[in-house]
Amino acid sequence: MTSGPLTGCRVIELAGIGPGPFAGMTLADLGAEVIRIDRPGGGTVFPGCPEDDILNRGKKSVLLDLKAPEAVAITLDLVAKADILIEGFRPGVAERLGLGPDACFARNERLVYGRMTGWGQTGPRASESGHDLNYIALTGALHAIGEAGGPPQIPLNLVGDFGGGGTYLVIGVLAALLEARLGGRGQVVDAAIVDGTAHLLAGTHAMLATGTWVDERGVNLLDGGAPFYRVYETKDGRHMSVGAIEAKFYAELLDKLGLNEDPAAQHDRAGWPALRERIAQTFAARTLVEWTAVFEGSDACVAPVLSLAEAKDDPHLAARGTVVETDGRLQPAPAPRFSRTANRLGTPPPSPGQDTRQVLTDWGISDVDGLLERGAAVQQPSPNLEATP
Repeated sequence: MTSGPLTGCRVIELAGIGPGPFAGMTLADLGAEVIRIDRPGGGTVFPGCPEDDILNRGKKSVLLDLKAPEAVAITLDLVAKADILIEGFRPGVAERLGLGPDACFARNERLVYGRMTGWGQTGPRASESGHDLNYIALTGALHAIGEAGGPPQIPLNLVGDFGGGGTYLVIGVLAALLEARLGGRGQVVDAAIVDGTAHLLAGTHAMLATGTWVDERGVNLLDGGAPFYRVYETKDGRHMSVGAIEAKFYAELLDKLGLNEDPAAQHDRAGWPALRERIAQTFAARTLVEWTAVFEGSDACVAPVLSLAEAKDDPHLAARGTVVETDGRLQPAPAPRFSRTANRLGTPPPSPGQDTRQVLTDWGISDVDGLLERGAAVQQPSPNLEATP
């Protein structure tokens, strides 16, 4: 079990995909008790076993048939004892299940009800399907990412699902939880990926407003247009990242590269194309390992581009335990870190329904055996338990 700052906080997560589970994982990493309500036949869009889904680490799984009124009643009984509920359905679906905000607030007026969607609860697109790529496309974020003259490049689903989505859901429910504990009443948190992604663009909008950003790809300070903020290929086909924005860091970059350039001309955009080519030719003359050694301990703001698997063994990340391998799974450690209430990796991801009996019993639900016999609740064996002889 974790012992983070949210120890004692109870969270109900209605099973979904992507940003909702990421938010639940983050709350569990912070010490909350997160109960994931799975449904028979439910699953994930990703291949593999549920026990491999790191987004569900630290949680317990209860398998309920929410088509049965008795199962909905069980869920509301759990809600009555929870601090937070999160769901990622399209607008109106939770209401049709009988688990919308009104039904939940009737049982627990202090509940924080977090809703995770792409388009939001209101607006012309609210009921439409979509995925991360569509949401960041509409906000302008996707338009801004890529090489000059080329198409937009997909930044995984970091900017939308996990950045503008799940992270903002966590921010929202924790802020609402604080307010509920002060004022005695909960509220609905409408976390939309389009809203969160647009909010992440605040700094870009600031530069656009001041005329220091052009609304085009690959020609600006932070999008690869500047030769001192870019990725360069090495002799062995690997890449080094360069982020020498400040003048003193840029001067050190030139020194380490052995380039006789005028540091005062750093922001002369007319000279950027030629300078990019000279820097590229320089990096192409040595391997990634060689360049990593050249820049080790310097303030030139240069770092090697590592793969997901390589990140675990980077000396700095290894010293901090930032990426770990647990139970055969490579995964990020909980973040951020706290001085007193240290968080740590929780239990492995559960299979759907492996904790049904335990959770219902621990949370004071009556007639658990009867609920299991009638099929409103389902207990599944845990794949994480070793077989006994």
